[in-house]
Amino acid sequence: MMRQATLADLRAIVAVIENARAFLKRQGIDQWQTSSYPNVSDVSADIETGVGYVLEIDGEIAGYAAVITGFDPAYDKIQDGAWLNDNRDYVTIHRLALSDQFRGRALAQQFFRAIFAEFSSYHDFRCDTHTENQIMQHILTKLGFEKCGIVLFEGARLAFQSVGK
Repeated sequence: MMRQATLADLRAIVAVIENARAFLKRQGIDQWQTSSYPNVSDVSADIETGVGYVLEIDGEIAGYAAVITGFDPAYDKIQDGAWLNDNRDYVTIHRLALSDQFRGRALAQQFFRAIFAEFSSYHDFRCDTHTENQIMQHILTKLGFEKCGIVLFEGARLAFQSVGK
């Protein structure tokens, strides 16, 4: 079940992010390794502005994402490609993290589908991931996202877009 995050969830969300950070490190991916991003203040700001969401499994927080609607300045400039349209009112998924405790249960796909359902009035979804994060690239492609180019968000990131959901 996906629901909006609350400040009471903060400790569990940070634990999920730290768990995901360690997973990326074990994969040899430097995403989330060279800075403190995402951190407690990022998640607190997400919660306070109403864009933080958790995925719960059996009452435990298994995942976290910031789901932002409207124009995202980080996505204004795209290199080595182009967005599929010029729409400036879309859904951006940032800081998606899953706990190792629930890994192997296709939870990323479940989380994305819950986001699509919750934001069903939108038909344009965007996301980015590290150039070496093959797992996330596979998930995004499987869900119908298309690789559009490179955005600069905590370094060069592959930009993906799905329209018509």
